[in-house]
Amino acid sequence: MSFPFPPGTDEDTPFFVISVAAQLSGLHAQTLRSYDRMGLVSPGRTTGGGRRYSMRDIVLLREVQRLSQEEGVNLAGIKRIIDLEHQVDALRSRVTELTQELAQALAAADSAAAAVHASYRRDLVPLRHETALVVWKPKPRK
Repeated sequence: MSFPFPPGTDEDTPFFVISVAAQLSGLHAQTLRSYDRMGLVSPGRTTGGGRRYSMRDIVLLREVQRLSQEEGVNLAGIKRIIDLEHQVDALRSRVTELTQELAQALAAADSAAAAVHASYRRDLVPLRHETALVVWKPKPRK
């Protein structure tokens, strides 16, 4: 669903009242209240305690309905699926953070190694590495 967001808002901004969210999701308002109590969808709240749904919440409500009606998943299973998807998203974010940290650490290590190599004294004479065969003959014991 494409929706033009007002300036300063995005898909996470809660601004749909429960009746509009129910209409957009194709569910009854009481169903939305039940889903909120169960923790399936957690809308934002006004200072007076009224629910305000974001576009992301509407998409999630539609997915809950699809899983329930088309896939036959019970609400406990849907909650588990949602929780696991949130966990996967968090882990993906963490992997991205760690990948960036690793890239920075590797760049810093390369820079430090280059600085060490640049600090070598140039007046030292390099040694040639040669191999030689040495035959050892022990002295006879007296």
